[in-house]
Amino acid sequence: MRATLLDHDDTTTTETSGLPGEPVTADEWAAHLASAIPGPQTAAMLALLEREQLSTTGRIDALKAWERHTAWIQAQQVRLLADIEAEALEATPNAIGWVDYDWNFACEDVACALRLSGNTAADRLAVATALEERFPTTVSLLERGEICYLQAKAVTEVTGTLDPEAAGVVEALVAPKMPAQSVGQTRRALNRAVLKADPQGAEVRHRRRREDRTIWHRATEDGMATWTAFLPTPQAAQLDAAVDAHAATFADDGRTLNQKRVDALYDLVVNRPAGTDIPAGGAAPGGRSAAVVQVTVSLETLIGADEEPAQLKGYGPISAGQAREVAFAPGTLWRRLITHPATGLLVKTDPATYRPTAETERHVIARDMTCTFPSCQMPAHRCDLDHIEPFNHENPTAGGATEPDNLMPLCRRHHLLKHRTRWQAERNSDTGEVRWRAPTGHTYTNPPRTPTT
Repeated sequence: MRATLLDHDDTTTTETSGLPGEPVTADEWAAHLASAIPGPQTAAMLALLEREQLSTTGRIDALKAWERHTAWIQAQQVRLLADIEAEALEATPNAIGWVDYDWNFACEDVACALRLSGNTAADRLAVATALEERFPTTVSLLERGEICYLQAKAVTEVTGTLDPEAAGVVEALVAPKMPAQSVGQTRRALNRAVLKADPQGAEVRHRRRREDRTIWHRATEDGMATWTAFLPTPQAAQLDAAVDAHAATFADDGRTLNQKRVDALYDLVVNRPAGTDIPAGGAAPGGRSAAVVQVTVSLETLIGADEEPAQLKGYGPISAGQAREVAFAPGTLWRRLITHPATGLLVKTDPATYRPTAETERHVIARDMTCTFPSCQMPAHRCDLDHIEPFNHENPTAGGATEPDNLMPLCRRHHLLKHRTRWQAERNSDTGEVRWRAPTGHTYTNPPRTPTT
């Protein structure tokens, strides 16, 4: 098979020359590659799919061809990720040397290398390991471009609580149908197959999954956020019903139903009706639930002299108007923090003692806002404060002082990473940048967090 790009006087046309029956035009190549088993040779032919030379039909075929090759590439990544995880698991006892913890830190390397969050990297590794160890047919379908990565991931997620034998039965039931299914159809087929393969275990698995119930949030654009709960289906239904019932009591004031439902949820959680029986310390005066939010904002923004963004703890930047709304709400408590005029970094220092004072702790938490490992977003108030240069218990004046420049927040996982493995970290006190060096020799930087970033 040979492909040639023929240049004409005033236009460039993608054509090919070869044996009779071989693709010639860009459209023919698109149709061929849309159904061809992907691999290095077919990947080299993707350059022939020039957009300008494709018809409407050809563009759809080209899209399918690129998608098949994307799946092929992702299958190669799955195998690499599984190797990385397996190697890390083998090295874990020697690397950590602490039998109380069976963590490995492969996801830190992957997260930094691919610019992912720690959770996303851990998820990629877990999916790859499960696919490689338990679902060879699914990996083969992915490598052949017959299914997409999200379908392969669904196989591991839906069967995650099954033993290997039952998981194999589920794969055998669903795999033949997957190439013709969407991701949603695959998930529904998997769920049906799980019940068919192990109906007695359904209740046991449900009780286990109940232990995973949680809530989380994600900041989005324009000062908004997504707030999500993972909970048992009956509780979700009851929550929906309670929100709808409360929303129905609101006046017809122009708000949409969805707007009323959001306002109802907030009202039910944050504003408790007066006289509600709440345990001591569980509610603020007037019946309002005890809810604490932290906003870091400049004095100039606070008084309206400028419109620089503020920082909402746990979410990220918010507008100056939103910050002032919080700042001047009833019951708001203000604390003064001093920042450097050029960099915006907090510059207040505290006495050098092994255990940080409350003021020093507040300072570091407000300065860094999150764990200082590059891929981690754990809020600083949930982290340990780590001495970058170890504290000298024998001679505290010899180094390792407990002051903001020598402290940084690390979540428990990354605290262990720093002290139990060969990962190293250093902080530039002038810029606030934290530089990490992995055992592989790769370096990653975590930029400073300031009230304006």
